Amino acid sequence: MATFVLVHGAMHGGWCWRHVHHELSRRGHDVHRPTLTGQGDRRAGLAPGVGVGTHVQDLEDLVWFEDLDRVHLVLHSYAGVLAGPLAERLEGRLASVVYLGAFVTAPGESLLDVEPVDVADRYRRQVAEGGEGWYLPATDAFLGQWGIRDPTMRSWVGSRLTAFPFRCQTEPTRFDPEPLGSIRKVYVAHTDPPLASLQRFYDAAVVAGWETHELRCGHDMMLAAPLDTADLLETIAGGA
Repeated sequence: MATFVLVHGAMHGGWCWRHVHHELSRRGHDVHRPTLTGQGDRRAGLAPGVGVGTHVQDLEDLVWFEDLDRVHLVLHSYAGVLAGPLAERLEGRLASVVYLGAFVTAPGESLLDVEPVDVADRYRRQVAEGGEGWYLPATDAFLGQWGIRDPTMRSWVGSRLTAFPFRCQTEPTRFDPEPLGSIRKVYVAHTDPPLASLQRFYDAAVVAGWETHELRCGHDMMLAAPLDTADLLETIAGGA
């Protein structure tokens, strides 16, 4: 049995992992799919002060209160920036960090620092014009960006998206790189369609000698291909 903590990306919640959670649980694994503060079913907590530090604390608390060990920490999209701080705080409790189509930051970098310049500028405009200066509005435009094509899936996902705190995009990730450097790291890329913003992280993972995999689906892998995602996560855990 393996222990998984499945962490969603921006505008999502623990809801997006439902099918992967059920499949891995059916196979006997211990699976946790928390919702980060201000997102999904915790959207009442959305506030200007919610940032990277808030979400790091959410996950540190989960691991401590549940007394989890040998955790396979699976980070989707935005959640990849939480890897360094969590590796430092949860040292000794992590078996692997899996970047599932995720962003990667070095110490002192924010999410916007590692986005393409044109994308970062677009987000800043959207926050200023439609997000009262402190949140990124959730719109159906993101569904196309993430490669969600099926009309039923677009309707289901679109109705559940939550505005995203801008501080999560601008707050630098501060951490000692050594704990993360000593943990097994896996990068999973999606290829149908790919997301241009992520290619540099996959390429860097290859150069660094990380374990790498690909899934033939869009950005929301856990929704587009839940069985394939569960199979791959189980394979990764089995190879620890």
